[in-house]
Amino acid sequence: MWRRTYLLLLLVRVYFALSPSYLHPDENFQGPEVFAGRIYSYPAELTWEFTSTHPIRSVFPLWIVYGLPMSVLKWFYNEAGNEAPPPELVYYVLRGVMFVLSFVLEDWAIYELVTSPRHRLQTLVLVASSYVTWTYQTHTFSNSLETLSVAWGLVLIKRLVENKNHSGFFSCVVLSFVAVVGVFNRITFPAFLLIPGLQLLPHFARKPLSIITLVLFGAIFTAIAIITDTFFYNPPSLSTLDSLRSLVITPLNNLRYNSNSANLATHGLHPHYQHFLVNFPQLLGPIYIMICLAPLMRSFVSVRLKNRRAVSAISATIILSIFPHQEARFLVPCIPLLLTCIRPRKSKIFLVTWIIFNAALGFLMGIYHQGGIVPVQLRIPSIVSTNIGTLPKSETDLDAVPSATVLWWKTYSPPRWLTGDNSSLPFRLQTRDLMGIPGLDMIQEMEKIVPSCPAVRRSGSKESRPDNPTEDDAVFLVAPRSATFLDQYTQPSATDPSALHLQELWTYENHLNLDDLDFGDDGVIPTLKRVVGRRGLGVWAVKRAGCP
Repeated sequence: MWRRTYLLLLLVRVYFALSPSYLHPDENFQGPEVFAGRIYSYPAELTWEFTSTHPIRSVFPLWIVYGLPMSVLKWFYNEAGNEAPPPELVYYVLRGVMFVLSFVLEDWAIYELVTSPRHRLQTLVLVASSYVTWTYQTHTFSNSLETLSVAWGLVLIKRLVENKNHSGFFSCVVLSFVAVVGVFNRITFPAFLLIPGLQLLPHFARKPLSIITLVLFGAIFTAIAIITDTFFYNPPSLSTLDSLRSLVITPLNNLRYNSNSANLATHGLHPHYQHFLVNFPQLLGPIYIMICLAPLMRSFVSVRLKNRRAVSAISATIILSIFPHQEARFLVPCIPLLLTCIRPRKSKIFLVTWIIFNAALGFLMGIYHQGGIVPVQLRIPSIVSTNIGTLPKSETDLDAVPSATVLWWKTYSPPRWLTGDNSSLPFRLQTRDLMGIPGLDMIQEMEKIVPSCPAVRRSGSKESRPDNPTEDDAVFLVAPRSATFLDQYTQPSATDPSALHLQELWTYENHLNLDDLDFGDDGVIPTLKRVVGRRGLGVWAVKRAGCP
């Protein structure tokens, strides 16, 4: 039964891996977006982490997981005589890579960490049934990579501790690589292995060659990572010698940045109990309650926290709780570790609550959460191409390349690279992220760029539109359908021909904007009716009411 259940859950994991939900902007802007512009010449916008004077994100682990598959895909297309692959294929290939890493490396690590043959398969099923495995682990998050690094760090520590007769040369080499990748991926990684790593001290005392190997290869991999970052961030005009004189050590920059509470305040401050009282319940659901009430719930579940996995998860959470910026995804590496400490008994109550919790959160986070951004962005070039072709030619240069601006409002930041190679488009495409600015401010931005009715050919003569250099040939708006503020602009004004008019072109229905919840002003039921009942992400052409 356990094997059949595991195989069924594997299909569920594939389904969610290929579902285009969007959990956090970092899954794109700290991963694929970094390499899309360099490898494929796709439009890409690097965030401040990569563009500041002292960049805090390393490209070394990102290149291994994202850059390498993207380069292989490009090579394959070039060998086949084709141009760059479509962004949709690249997107799903990377999702496939994350699925394979989760399925192979995470499940393999869990299999090794759970020593009891009787409980191994049961634990694998429990981890495979968690919505965190379906969603976070199959997305291109640095936290997902950290989960793999932590799990395999614990596996290698376990191998070395249990190896009494040999120095474990190969395990030390791999552990040094995992440690370097983990640190350069996220500086929080050492928090997970700090306490479990102390168990290696007796082994190092018995086998000094182990620590020499670990330090030597750790230094080699660290040097490779630093050189990779240095050549990525330094201008190409710099010579190799000058670049090596200006080394970029991203983990050090990251540590300095996050040690300043003023910097963390720009990302949001949370109480120190956020991880334990808010984030863990959000990720573990009923199991977290059982862990907290273990002595009172022995009939439902057996909880064993006196092991290396639990110590890693709990000690890391305590360390992470010191910092005032605390997001739920920071605890993703803890989830499989804590699930290996649970032994559910045959209880229908536990089974029903666990299924309901993960099914609900799985569909919410894995399908609907900002789920329209990726499909809409992939479709934007064709939508714009279809509609911009209907515009009359403008004033003086009938051969001029038209321009189109796509405004995104009340959504996560859209990944620019998903629009593909813009040089092949018959128009200039610009993407602008208005984030969650007030509606009236958004309207003011559109007033600046939406053109007046353009000139048209009439009996061989031309009429010129007002000379406004900020106007574009076409303007489009992408926004949630739950934003009722837009309703007043969906019908053209009969009295003011210059008023803005939104013409709906396309809608992707599997989109929920949880940031649009406003229970305080609208009430619970009206808010749910608006956000859930009017779910979807729409694309509108923005025109003047008097224009054709």
